[in-house]
Amino acid sequence: MTSTPRFAVIEDPRYREHRGPPGHPERPERLAAVSRALDAVRAALLPLPAREATDEEILRVHDRTLLSHVAAAAARAPAQLDPDTFVSARSHEVARLAAGAAIDLASAVARGEAASGLAAVRPPGHHAETDRAMGFCLFNNVAIAARALQAVHGVGKVLILDWDVHHGNGTQQAFEADPSVLYLSLHQFPYYPGTGSFGEIGVGRGEGATVNVPLPARSGDAEYVGAVQRVLGPVARAFRPELILVSAGFDAHRDDPLAAMEVSAAGYRTLARSVRALADELCGGRVAAVLEGGYAPSGLFEGVEGLLAAWLEPPAPAAPPDPVRPGSVLSGVLERVVGIHGSRFPGLGAA
Repeated sequence: MTSTPRFAVIEDPRYREHRGPPGHPERPERLAAVSRALDAVRAALLPLPAREATDEEILRVHDRTLLSHVAAAAARAPAQLDPDTFVSARSHEVARLAAGAAIDLASAVARGEAASGLAAVRPPGHHAETDRAMGFCLFNNVAIAARALQAVHGVGKVLILDWDVHHGNGTQQAFEADPSVLYLSLHQFPYYPGTGSFGEIGVGRGEGATVNVPLPARSGDAEYVGAVQRVLGPVARAFRPELILVSAGFDAHRDDPLAAMEVSAAGYRTLARSVRALADELCGGRVAAVLEGGYAPSGLFEGVEGLLAAWLEPPAPAAPPDPVRPGSVLSGVLERVVGIHGSRFPGLGAA
């Protein structure tokens, strides 16, 4: 009798060996909060090992000069790559482990060995551009996983949802000219790194396959959940992805020290439920999340706990969206998104 695929998780103590200077917010202790959330449900999880991504896998996204730059920086560590991004002696190895975990988690989901899962990795990845490490990120884990899905597993269309509080400039750059990977980001704007305006929609053949939903400071559950229900839903149904990847940052949480958003534990649970319901509807439930930011222990714990609760519970239809109040922040955001993308995605902004 065939067993039902389970929720997979990739952890490794080596992820704590990447270190910045004392007081840096992207610190090893972040993973302790993630582990506490996982501890409550370990019996239901499928553990997978971590392994280093190969040069070939990383070079599907990054230039060889970046590989050499990160390796050289680690060899002379401690080193600083930009005002926010630091490298310690084992950072090159750990960054490869993070990229390898993203690949292997997505691959396990693509093969049906896991129903869904989380790669609890460090360092994060979505700011890393083709030739540049930045914003705490060395290699772009989610982008590398998306290219592996296409190159190895024959996955034609991948949707990347990025709900980290910062815009994933590196992921957008990697796919902005490629219509086979749809990138949708919810993020605080204006804020670091300064990209992700409504008008950034992709270039050339990729025009329309980048959907940015910039949100003002103090946005919370109503704005995030409303955008997922009224933007992600119609976009995903039109795009018809074969697998969904989530850049799962938890720094939009109300306690996070690096941002000014107000998402609650209940908000993250509803976000995860909405994504799970879309994946069940469109791509056989195939969804893989990779940890990005999140710098408050409470935010990381509550965010991961909500994701686990939503993706481990029995399948259920998504709850109907709440009404949009005229004149609200959500109303204004939806109006802008519909004005730019409405002709491409039927039902955009609707209930």
